[in-house]
Amino acid sequence: MNDLISYWAQEGASGFTRIFWFYMIFELPRYILMDYALLLVYTIKTRFGEMDYKSAREEFFSAKPFLSVIVPGKNEGNNYYQLVKSLENQTYRNFELIIVDDGSDDHSELIGRSLERQGKIDLFISQEDRGGKASAANTALRYTRGEFIIHLDADSSLKEDALEEIMIPFYMDSKIGAVGGNLEVRNPGDSLSTTLQKIEYNIFIMVGRMVSSSLGILRIVSGAFGAFRKEALDKVGGWDIGPGLDGDITLKIRKLGYKIHFEPKATIFTSVPNTFMKLAKQRLRWSRSLVRFRLRKHKNLFMPFDTFDMANFISVAENIFFNFILNFLWYIYMVDIIFNFTNEIFYIIITGFILYSFSKVLQYIVVLILSKDWKDKLKYVIYLPGMVLYTGYFMRFVRTAAYIKELFFKASFKDNWNPAKTSEQGRLLEERIDQVFGKAS
Repeated sequence: MNDLISYWAQEGASGFTRIFWFYMIFELPRYILMDYALLLVYTIKTRFGEMDYKSAREEFFSAKPFLSVIVPGKNEGNNYYQLVKSLENQTYRNFELIIVDDGSDDHSELIGRSLERQGKIDLFISQEDRGGKASAANTALRYTRGEFIIHLDADSSLKEDALEEIMIPFYMDSKIGAVGGNLEVRNPGDSLSTTLQKIEYNIFIMVGRMVSSSLGILRIVSGAFGAFRKEALDKVGGWDIGPGLDGDITLKIRKLGYKIHFEPKATIFTSVPNTFMKLAKQRLRWSRSLVRFRLRKHKNLFMPFDTFDMANFISVAENIFFNFILNFLWYIYMVDIIFNFTNEIFYIIITGFILYSFSKVLQYIVVLILSKDWKDKLKYVIYLPGMVLYTGYFMRFVRTAAYIKELFFKASFKDNWNPAKTSEQGRLLEERIDQVFGKAS
């Protein structure tokens, strides 16, 4: 320890900045300073916007809009009971529940039909021919009667006031086209993988999306819990078939001029992968969407067309810069450290681990301040050093593999998570978009 202290005393502030330039230039401003700026803004807005919130809540309950809750999925029968029960316990009850079983090969249909006969599911649709999640969502959409559509994953359960809270933003701003709900991990005690995901969801979904929403650049409404104006979904023609859902539909709605909002008080609990292998498979699929949608399908957001919108441009550019460009720049940074500070590498590794652990603590403090259940979340502080390895290495390597596979091999169209026929239709749709884009440019 004395040698470590002596080393940094010799290097000084300039030496520290030279070695940790990647952190100082990119990560500290974006993930620490921005979070604390959000905390300040959110505190002020909450304090002075309390009357607006109460007024919107009163207007919502006075209007009492009819909602359509749609749940597409395959082999999700065992999750129906918990989902239905959580919906029955909602503070807002003026809704219908439509579940679409997308070609399940288990007992999902038997369970769904039973719940339908009991009146716990308003409409249960079974598609013998699997079409993929987007196809199932569109099937449900055709039967909806609500003014607003709530899209849920079957393995989710809602906090008692979740429907109420996710709807109120629509009555605070008529330009909002979609609202994303907050996701909490339901099974954090299953394994180390689920525990780290619990922390990750709190930092990067709750706080991260609050930052993006406050800046007006939120680019994704989670399919696990998202609310949409029916008129907005009708205008974009629902979900495009093929791999990927959440980010695509959000960008389509943004292009129409609607605002996208994140509501941290609207909370659901969802099950996450309980092994790192399963998690890697999930995140490979999620990460590929950045290349497929931001760099390919919606690349016209970067072009100076008549429909160009600066907020949409920043929304996508920020995502590409911090998640894609910096992901690869990090490897250049590591080469710089390895070759230029070979003899000091041990000191740098130890200091880097301490630095990033402290940064995770700073990020998590924001989570604790913003959470009503902060006492429950406090017990996860001991796992924060593990987040350094989880986000800094494991998730980075997964993202890198996903980006490379999608860039050079378009791997999203070969993923068996989606039926081959719908992946092919998605590929053809992307080709037609490229052709139209090519003519327009």
